Amino acid sequence: MKLEAQSKGTHLFHGVEYWASRVPSKRALIYLGKTFSFGELRELVWRFARALHELGVERQERVMLYLPNCPAWVISYLATLRIGAVPVPVSPIYTAHEIGYMIEDCQVGTVICQDTNFGYVREVMSRTPLQRAIVSNLADLLPLWKKAVGALFDKVPRGKVEKGKGIYRFQDLVRKYPPDPPKVEVDPVEELAYILYTGGTTGFPKGVPGNHLGMQSYIKDLMEDVLGEHLRVGEDVFVCVAPLYHIMAQGFFLAVGLNSANTTVLMPVPQVDAILRAIEKYRARWFLGVPTLYRMILENDRLDRYDLSSLRYCFCGGDVLAREIAKRWEELLGIYLYQVYGSTEAGHVSYSRLGERPKPMSLGYPLKSRKCLVVDPETLRPVGPGEVGELLVTSLHSVKYYWNKPDETARSFIELNGEVYYRMGDYVTRSQDGELFFMERSADVIKCKGYRISASEVEAVLQDHPTVVAACVVGVPDPKLGERIKAMVVLKEDARGVGAAELLQWCRKRLAPYKVPHYIEFRDMLPKSKVGKLLRRELREEERRKAGRG
Repeated sequence: MKLEAQSKGTHLFHGVEYWASRVPSKRALIYLGKTFSFGELRELVWRFARALHELGVERQERVMLYLPNCPAWVISYLATLRIGAVPVPVSPIYTAHEIGYMIEDCQVGTVICQDTNFGYVREVMSRTPLQRAIVSNLADLLPLWKKAVGALFDKVPRGKVEKGKGIYRFQDLVRKYPPDPPKVEVDPVEELAYILYTGGTTGFPKGVPGNHLGMQSYIKDLMEDVLGEHLRVGEDVFVCVAPLYHIMAQGFFLAVGLNSANTTVLMPVPQVDAILRAIEKYRARWFLGVPTLYRMILENDRLDRYDLSSLRYCFCGGDVLAREIAKRWEELLGIYLYQVYGSTEAGHVSYSRLGERPKPMSLGYPLKSRKCLVVDPETLRPVGPGEVGELLVTSLHSVKYYWNKPDETARSFIELNGEVYYRMGDYVTRSQDGELFFMERSADVIKCKGYRISASEVEAVLQDHPTVVAACVVGVPDPKLGERIKAMVVLKEDARGVGAAELLQWCRKRLAPYKVPHYIEFRDMLPKSKVGKLLRRELREEERRKAGRG
């Protein structure tokens, strides 16, 4: 049977249901050696959809997915969509402080978490709108013998889960309920399909809502115009280590995997040797990562032990790809590293053309559903080809506001010629044929290990410390991480005995590990404009000069 990729469905759960009806025995997921066919995956999704419905999860209720890459994430995501509720995927390493804010901000009613981070959920349940928590374990849905081996060799981490009202086990629910999802007609335009959180300029993360059609628009572009004939429908393997709570991995997983009857190997943590073994064992052709991950792979001293000859299409996103990494990858494997570029607000925006060597600093060509303008950031007038300007992006189908943040919306979304554009905050040039090239990013965003970190969010946490008067956070260039996080802090005059160690511990309790500053420098004052605005760009340039990048 000749298979053709399905990019025409209007709902994000369409791919699994389509392929489960046509080729139910095809492998959909591989996780820790366990295979889930499309038919099995659909049954688990339908069972969990029924469970959520019976537990009282309502249409458009927000459901937080506080999980790493695992079958429970995929099942929860699709089942939540199937009943018309709204997934809110977040990093599984967020602290109670972070998830508490997000749960309150978008009024999350249900959280699906792991037993290892359940303690944070328990900590916030009594002071947030949470009504129920569904707890999974990394080994859920695996055969008993795999669980036994994992327990014997202490390979599967476990956390303590207290019984109580509103606390349920994920595995118990998918066993208890039949594969009979409620009959719900989901509006792909008017109803939300997700809320994803990204850094804010006021110190608070911003919820970015999206609908089914908005996300499907760039998935369709990706499948038809970028991947095209390069994708072997029903025959390819994609190793997914990029986190599914991120828009880049979500879109790529749906396009290359679920919508194309292909196999996705889910990796819960980015452990390099495990990734390389998976590529070799499953003969993977597709891979997606951030520059830091590619550097880690290239610097692995056991790299020559693995057969990576099956790889054909490797994509890099989340940060600017260093020329050195791209060159070494091509020399090692004889294939290119292709660029994917976008943001939580705009979705996937541009891709390299497959088969062509990407030019240095290229962000690729915009997708058909994305309209891009390069403008003067002050006047918002378009600049000519080759001139540097801020990138604005719009799409007919995308949602153009932040959840419950009108001031942030007004700063980041602007109307031009009757259309609402998102300000990417990146400065680029555009060639005559439309290719985008990265020049510089906004000083408010730090890129570390592929994560976009809001400088304002880290500053707000530092300024909550009782001895801190002011704080400024900037990115310091680093060849391995992209940027390291440096905080410059002004203490109260009467502060005694407060050092960097105490402030770092304060941050660790309130921020995910990747957001915690690497350095803290104490200063008597911080530069500000005449109207009192912190001159973060000035401090950033100072650090670049120190690092020899100015």
